[in-house]
Amino acid sequence: MAVLLLFGPARTAAGTGRVAIDAPTVSVLCAEARQRFGEAFAAVLDTSAVWVNGNPLSGDPPLGPADEVAVLPPVSGGA
Repeated sequence: MAVLLLFGPARTAAGTGRVAIDAPTVSVLCAEARQRFGEAFAAVLDTSAVWVNGNPLSGDPPLGPADEVAVLPPVSGGA
């Protein structure tokens, strides 16, 4: 199972920062996460960057048990 890592608003919407999901590809993993965590999570996912094993998502790569998929919501800041 791949591990889904959630940060900021994605973590808040899902109620967890880390979950293992059995999925053959990133798109299937994201679809399962949307279903599992609901509309608030789906809205955050729509505006977030997705990284796989420390690299920006490119295409729809297959996933294995050692893979990590991170959802990184946009960050704003400044003073």
